[in-house]
Amino acid sequence: MKRTKLLPYLLLSNSVGVLVATSALAEVTPITQSPITEIPRLSEIEFPLTPVKGRVQQPESGKSAVVAQVDRNLVQVTGVQVNPTEMGLDIILETSEGFALQAETRSEDNTLIADIPNAVLLLPESEAFRQDNPVEGIAAVTVTQQDVNSIRVTVTGTEAVPTAAVISSASGLVLSLTTAPDTAEMPPDAPEEIEIVVTAEPEIGYRAPRATTGTRTDTPIRDVPQSIQVIPQEVIEDRQVTRLSELADNVSGVQPSVGYGGLPSNQTFIRGFRSGVNLRDGFRDFGFLSPRDVSNIERVEFLRGPASVLYGNLEPGGIVNTVTEQPLPNPFYEVSMTVGNYDFYRPTIDLTGPLTENRELLYRLNVAYENADSYRDFNENETIFIAPVLTWNIGPRTTLTTEVEYQNYNYTFDRGFRPEPEFLELPRSRFLGEPDFNDAEVDSFFGSYRFQHEFSDNWKFRQGFSTIIVNSDIQEVNLRPLEDDGRTLPRRASKSDESQENYTLQNEFIAELQTGSIGHQILFGLELSRFELTYDFFGAPLASIDIFDPEYGAEPGDFEPSFAEEYGSNTIAFYLQDLIEVLPQLKILVGGRLDWSDIFYRNRFTDESINDFSEFAFSPRAGIVYQPTDSTSLYFSWAKSFNPQFFSRSRTDEAFEPERGEQFEIGVKQEFLDGRLAANLALYEITKQNVLTADPIDPIFSIQAGEQTSRGIELEIVGEILPGWNIIATYAHTDAFVSEDNTIPEGDRLVGIPLNSASLWTTYEIQQGGLQGLGFGVGVFFVGDREARLPNTGLEIPSYVRADARLSYRRDNWQAAVNFKNIFNTEYYETQGFFLTPQAPFTVLGTIAVEF
Repeated sequence: MKRTKLLPYLLLSNSVGVLVATSALAEVTPITQSPITEIPRLSEIEFPLTPVKGRVQQPESGKSAVVAQVDRNLVQVTGVQVNPTEMGLDIILETSEGFALQAETRSEDNTLIADIPNAVLLLPESEAFRQDNPVEGIAAVTVTQQDVNSIRVTVTGTEAVPTAAVISSASGLVLSLTTAPDTAEMPPDAPEEIEIVVTAEPEIGYRAPRATTGTRTDTPIRDVPQSIQVIPQEVIEDRQVTRLSELADNVSGVQPSVGYGGLPSNQTFIRGFRSGVNLRDGFRDFGFLSPRDVSNIERVEFLRGPASVLYGNLEPGGIVNTVTEQPLPNPFYEVSMTVGNYDFYRPTIDLTGPLTENRELLYRLNVAYENADSYRDFNENETIFIAPVLTWNIGPRTTLTTEVEYQNYNYTFDRGFRPEPEFLELPRSRFLGEPDFNDAEVDSFFGSYRFQHEFSDNWKFRQGFSTIIVNSDIQEVNLRPLEDDGRTLPRRASKSDESQENYTLQNEFIAELQTGSIGHQILFGLELSRFELTYDFFGAPLASIDIFDPEYGAEPGDFEPSFAEEYGSNTIAFYLQDLIEVLPQLKILVGGRLDWSDIFYRNRFTDESINDFSEFAFSPRAGIVYQPTDSTSLYFSWAKSFNPQFFSRSRTDEAFEPERGEQFEIGVKQEFLDGRLAANLALYEITKQNVLTADPIDPIFSIQAGEQTSRGIELEIVGEILPGWNIIATYAHTDAFVSEDNTIPEGDRLVGIPLNSASLWTTYEIQQGGLQGLGFGVGVFFVGDREARLPNTGLEIPSYVRADARLSYRRDNWQAAVNFKNIFNTEYYETQGFFLTPQAPFTVLGTIAVEF
């Protein structure tokens, strides 16, 4: 694998030049993130045009005619309050998540006009707000949607334009109006000025109150009777995450899973079961072969428990949905550079804004390059990632977004160690392949479009299509069981050409209806999909190696065909869901999905069918949420899942039934500190049946007599304790074991699942004074002992405690940070279910990011 270390510097320098030129032409003023300590006069203010990165959640469906255009890019104003005061009145614009707003103000005659960009009006009763004569001196107050991307507030005085101050509030933005001048401080002939505070847009923080994965609609998490945890972009940046699997540290009941030969992916163990299939913007992603870059990720949503009701055949533990960044209506440019030990270099670019003056066309472009060596001997990787997005606001109720991701990932294919005790005595750097042979290159392409049209405020149609095409060329050294001397490792060379294709077409209607006093949010969907994985393997003899004293340079013998297969499915599915509001405090969620799948498994060498059959499955879900207060949700849910058996047939040559999963879950979701801090406590039990086990008549074949069970308790606390102080704390007790089997002893623990795990990650940024912008972070992560094999042999993956830290400084439009990972150099291992992969020792990553 050839790498050019010059490329990151060229890419960064060229990008800076382009961005500086673009910024100068656009005359963009960046937003400061420093809090305002004085109220400047209007004439002293430079109004910002460039927003901080868009990180708001998707708007609630069916609430406004402009929702289809703004999607998740604009801040939602969900309420307007007009409150009289001693000096006049306050106008409060309430935002759905407590985001502050920006204001551009001017006056015409007796009218104060405040235009608020990057915002959408989503009032529950009407599309505009008006109140006449609210107090003496004010003739009228109106709040309207000026265009698809901005709100206008007009305040008409009876005799003169009122004086206003714009201040931040926990609930949104406040215009504090004074109807009479202060003659003690202002001469009668002084010109009238408006006083205003322009607040920097606050970070969403670590808590995201809404998610889409649990219902396929934008829904408050407190209304969903299932465990959902959202990891927003702030956490990804604060922890300096370069591999999505690292985020498992911050989610209770979730463990990272090693990618294919070290491939960076979003594979995880959730509630005891490995999630082989995940989601990308709501589309299924069979991520076994495809790398996943973090540079265009807006947030990652972890749904725990069966998800077949909305997404088809899956393991019962849960699913991970990566949500990508979308175009913003105002210009934003950012370039960053990360450098670390082991020759780690990673420049990134993020560009977004309108392509037309009327903002009908919006774009976003993320580019990342990475070049790195490794703590593992002879390991290195190089990757380039490009992700353009285009949004077309076709009309007030219609939008179309197209998105493409391309990634080329070139890396040393390295599975790590075998699950045998002798390997735990080796240094974590030990490589057991051949330096001049182990190599892999993966080309990954993702393309999608999402079309959305609102027929009315209560009816919406959306259609989405995605395709994922991955091709890989892999050379690896297969590691066989150790010989009796405990040090000689038999090996075999292997070459493979592997490819993966996923196609998905989704059509959905969403309706918000009333039947008497009962409200319904109904989702109906039709999905067509095709998945296919093909591989051709060739093998050759290769000399053994001494694991304690390796000598490299062995040459493979002649390669001969080993096996060549393809498998996949063609599926049509219907799903129906109803989120019912019986009372404001009582909500019921019911749904079901029907899947018809034609499943195939063939020998590519002989063109013979190994296993072709059709499968029909019904996956139901039901849950109830009771909210005795505005900050408390008590819930219960029941759900089922299914997963076809591709690779085996019975002794009588009959296809097996799918694995069936069933979960019961109860929990409580509690908010504290006016919603800034949230906790979720869940108890669950999952049973997976129809697990294959050896046929007692002929052990070469299998029967479906196996059963696996996972039960546990999960707790997470996420949010902001004080201004600038964010926290994520988790704990999980996961008892995942074999509950029935012919050959595996009942009670054996499932591979890779700790009985206990916990984590704490917290950051604080000084909010004012001479050290304003200086930030600190610390994290502690504990994972208990895990079984290395099934059946359990007594070999355990050792428990560990790991600590991370962060130091950062933010000022104006730039930020610098240094992250220290594994600061005590703890030795620990992760697994994908069989091999053991040593994890990185003490690591330092430094980043500088500049916004234009």
